[in-house]
Amino acid sequence: MKKLIVLTFIIAPFFTKAQDIHFSQFNETPVLLNPAMSCTAYDTRIIANYKNQWASVSSPFQTYGVSIEKTLKHLKLRKAYTGMSLSVYKDKAGDAGLGAILVNLGFNAVVKTSEYGKLSAGIGGGFNYRTIDPSKLQWESQYNGSNYDASIASGEKTPNSSFVQGDLAGGLVYHYAKSERYISAQDGTKFDIGASVFHYNMPKYSFTETGDKQFVKFVVHSNFDIGIKNAGVAIVPSVMYMRQGPSQETNVGCLFKYIIQDQSVYTGIKKPCAIAVGAFYRVGDAIIPNLLFQYDKYAFSVSYDLNLSQLTGASKARGGLEFSLRFNTSPGYGKALGNSINRPTYK
Repeated sequence: MKKLIVLTFIIAPFFTKAQDIHFSQFNETPVLLNPAMSCTAYDTRIIANYKNQWASVSSPFQTYGVSIEKTLKHLKLRKAYTGMSLSVYKDKAGDAGLGAILVNLGFNAVVKTSEYGKLSAGIGGGFNYRTIDPSKLQWESQYNGSNYDASIASGEKTPNSSFVQGDLAGGLVYHYAKSERYISAQDGTKFDIGASVFHYNMPKYSFTETGDKQFVKFVVHSNFDIGIKNAGVAIVPSVMYMRQGPSQETNVGCLFKYIIQDQSVYTGIKKPCAIAVGAFYRVGDAIIPNLLFQYDKYAFSVSYDLNLSQLTGASKARGGLEFSLRFNTSPGYGKALGNSINRPTYK
């Protein structure tokens, strides 16, 4: 049975419309979630991600990459500004080495709608370079009843080893931040609510020149950071729903954040520091414990997928280990007044 499951993982991408690169820590991949997320909370944000999964089932699925966001300020237009993002991700999956190199450039415009609120509209575009090693493919017809036999003709058309597809995306985000500039403002409330569409040009996806096209992907997401007054803690719930063709994913969870140290208000010598723990649930698939440590402008997050799906018999509940490292600078305050723990708003 395990061999049959592994075989399914190897050949399944050729019988379904391909699903996208994605991470369990979806809040740490903002431009993969929505191109309008760029520069809504920070002047500059750089995030590196890495994930290793399914090592207990077949060859590990490895995904890693980096995203960079930068505000393009309009000094005379304090109520509006623009931002840009660049992201590069690489993915390799399974024994056949199904791989992808995804490069995207994003652009968004942000308008201040109220004292604490901002609306962002973004678009993105780029290319996806898909690869595979046809010599390592194993087909169901080559299973002789007890094991795989490479000498048996598969009867399948040998696929191409690579192709390139263009891609387009767009989205909207409402960002709200009501708090003082410092982490000591423990009663502040911040949140993002957004929706996005990917592959709306429906690019071709086929290693065999069949003309198959990739399904459009729809994403709805929100995340909150709610400080509890005079308690030194905050509640950080998030939810994401994604649908792509017949496939869908719902990921919901919450972190509980404890503020270890506030930032010194005038000298900036003492740096803000916090730790957050919690878990997410990817419906029907996995529980994902998550640990987040934040210090000044830096944040490090680690999580692990505990598989609960029908694959549990083969995976032994072992899903994937994931890391992210983030650096950000705040919007124009200087002297390290903003930080990754308390998101200040433009004033």
